[in-house]
Amino acid sequence: MINIVERAQAHLERVAVRSENKDYTYQDLLNSSENISLALLQGRKDLKEARIAFIVNPGFDYVAIQWGIWRAGGVAVPLCVKHPYESLKYVIEDTQAKTIIHSDEYEPLVSKFNKELLLNRKNVLATSGYLPDIDESRRAMILYTSGTTGNPKGVVSTHANIEAQVTSLVEAWAWQKEDRILNVLPLHHVHGIINATCSPLWSGACVEFIPKFNPESIFEVFCKGEVNIFMAVPTIYFKLIAHYNTMEEEAQKDVSDALNKFRFMVSGSAALPISVLEQWRAISGQTLLERYGMTEMGMAISNPYEGERKPGYIGQALPKVTVRLADEEENEITDGSQGEIQIKGPNVFKEYWQKPEATTETFTVDGWFKTGDIAVFEEGAYRILGRNSVDIIKSGGYKISALEIEEVLRKYPGIKDCGVVGVPDDEWGEIIGASLIAKESEIDLKALNTWLKEKLPNYKMPRKYIFQEDLPRNVMGKVTKKELKKLL
Repeated sequence: MINIVERAQAHLERVAVRSENKDYTYQDLLNSSENISLALLQGRKDLKEARIAFIVNPGFDYVAIQWGIWRAGGVAVPLCVKHPYESLKYVIEDTQAKTIIHSDEYEPLVSKFNKELLLNRKNVLATSGYLPDIDESRRAMILYTSGTTGNPKGVVSTHANIEAQVTSLVEAWAWQKEDRILNVLPLHHVHGIINATCSPLWSGACVEFIPKFNPESIFEVFCKGEVNIFMAVPTIYFKLIAHYNTMEEEAQKDVSDALNKFRFMVSGSAALPISVLEQWRAISGQTLLERYGMTEMGMAISNPYEGERKPGYIGQALPKVTVRLADEEENEITDGSQGEIQIKGPNVFKEYWQKPEATTETFTVDGWFKTGDIAVFEEGAYRILGRNSVDIIKSGGYKISALEIEEVLRKYPGIKDCGVVGVPDDEWGEIIGASLIAKESEIDLKALNTWLKEKLPNYKMPRKYIFQEDLPRNVMGKVTKKELKKLL
């Protein structure tokens, strides 16, 4: 039996999931997932790693379907509930999914697929039969990641990979059966699936879902005093802070009092601006725990649960994970200079689905997974500088972190947010381009350039190129980082 399922036997009467204002016990989860397994098997002994896609809202049904696919010997392919038909079509065709389980809400979206593939969740009826024994080496899940070029790739994780990712977090973050987490994260990403769903369920804890992200609803849940763990991306914390600032003083106090009682809070999936960390700490009394991971490996590095959490740093290697920094020739770096993060451990994925060349290319000859992220190790912790292909700007022979420049720019009084990218240049290779969102009015670029010279003294690059006056006006200060990349 799959270990996460087997462990549920020890918590039968405990609440596993709360969704749509209803509590579901571990016994409910076992019963429902078994029915789904038997319905998928249809009398067969084993799905033998058939890919089963599913699209339902976050909640009990999601977890029951995921477990049901696993218990029948299938490979779970969770679909993004916000993706358009063409994106779903790519995943369905690439995985050669044998079944698409869906709820009523997504009937119109999936109706364009072959009717023989479709299985409405409400039509999964109780039946009898036997479930197969599942070896941990078998494929368990395919999640899609776009990377930086080409079509999205299916990341294949085995049951052993998932268990390694989960148990590493359970140990590092001291998960307990008394914990309760509010999960507002997308459930086609590793953050929402592994960190915020599988880890608590492995521990006998409770996962609570709300129908839709809404700052007011989230604060209402917090103030009930039942949830003690929360995980989110920086954008969510930014929105929560903005909503908090609109609340009456008494309501703010209620929120702050509730948040002060949390065991811990996590931020991940993107760089956390220090300004957001500090604002949230002032509101909640919590120093957000930053961690580092990818679809291909789950979490690999984390700030400590107990001990100092350094703003701007992602911490140290998690249990069972080995981390190193390597240069462009894939030699390990030990002198404190920057290099690519490379990972080894049972948490690392099996393969890219039906892409053997891409799989081979992402590993070194001696088996290290190449993340493509550049970092430095200093003062006992790793600090991310950015993606080698996107966030590391190579100018005049120097490697410059776009993320570091963004962090500095956000401290300028007139800037609300920003995005920095490398702009091709014949002389320098790349120069720095920035998209700025002003707080109130237009930004005086000359004053900003003078300010930057003081704040970025260590960057040995031509200051006149920090902002180019000859760039189109509709680029400077008018567009997002994503849009800027398209324009340039």
